[in-house]
Order: sequence, then C-alpha cells, then structure tokens
Amino acid sequence: MATADDITPRSTHAPGNRNRIDRVTTRQGDGGETMLADGRRYRKGHAAVELLGALDEANSWLGLLAVEVDDEGNERLQAIQSCLFDAGAIAAGGKSDVDWPALVADIEAQTTALNEVLPPLREFLLPGGGRAAATAHLARTVVRRAERAWWRAAEEDERLRGSAASVYLNRLSDYLFVYARTLADSERLWRGPVRAAPEDNSDDV
Repeated sequence: MATADDITPRSTHAPGNRNRIDRVTTRQGDGGETMLADGRRYRKGHAAVELLGALDEANSWLGLLAVEVDDEGNERLQAIQSCLFDAGAIAAGGKSDVDWPALVADIEAQTTALNEVLPPLREFLLPGGGRAAATAHLARTVVRRAERAWWRAAEEDERLRGSAASVYLNRLSDYLFVYARTLADSERLWRGPVRAAPEDNSDDV
C-alpha cells in the first residue's frame, strides 16, 4: 500500500494553456520522485510510476513494429499507440474521455477478423517468424506486463479497478498475438522436450 513517504501532497500549481513539454531536462526527478497528472509527487518505485513505465515501453515497441509493416498496419498501430497514451493519462491520475468499451469491442472484432484467415494452431507457438512478427511478439509481452502492472497499481487506486482500459490491454495482447501470426514468414511450433537418442549397443558382447 502507498505510504506518506511514497506520495507528497497535491500541488496548487495550475499549468494553464501552455506547451506540453517546455523543457526535457528539469532535474525535478533527481531526488527519486516524479510528478504525475494529478499534481502530486510520487516515489519512482511507486506502482503508478511502474505502470506508466510499462505503458511507455509497450508504446515504444509498437512504434518499432509500425516501421516494419505496411501503411495500413502502420496507421492501425498509431491509433493503438494513442490509446495507450490515454491509458497512461488514467494511470497518472488524469482524465480520459475515451469510450473504452467501444475500443474493446473494436479490437476484439479486428482480432477475430485476422484470426479467421489463419490456420488453427495445434501446438504452442514459438515467438519469431521474421523481424516484424518477432517485434509484434515482443510488443505483446510488454503489453501483458503493462496489464499486470495495471492491476498491481489498482490495489491502491480504485479508479484503475473501475476502468475498462485494463480490459483493452488484455485484448490488445490477444490482437498482437494474432497479428504476429499474420506477419510471420513461417511459424515455429513447440515440439516438446528434446530427448537424447538411445545408445547403439549392438556391437557389445
């Protein structure tokens, strides 16, 4: 649970109408704290800050994936990246006007459409299948981590428990798994444990 050492009181500073980023280097985090959208300062090990970091990392992997795919895929991934920023706004204590249930329904529909043209999987899939597919798998695993971080942070923040953004993260990882399959040059399947060949003792007497 959060303690008084983790969070300092809300700032009375109102940013008003200004640029989102005035300076990149502020030195305000040198003491191990950072300010979030709710105006309070959090220790950098706080669950909310860890969540924001996981969302940022997932977004960066999606950005890398976007340069590996065609224009249609690039546009779709940029829309998803914007959704992750909105999820970050909630995680940071701010507000989001996004219709999360609608986004969940949309990404579920996209996942279903992609999956319908793929052959059924008869075994576990090994991540890989080319650079684009492997990048999609990496993005998928980081989105999963962001989802886990969301629920850890939700233990202290009831706003997170009540947001369907967590459901969106879950469905996004499903989407990226299926999308990775569509991008794969070939699919590599798990083949079980490797067993040594039996010794040939036919010459023994």
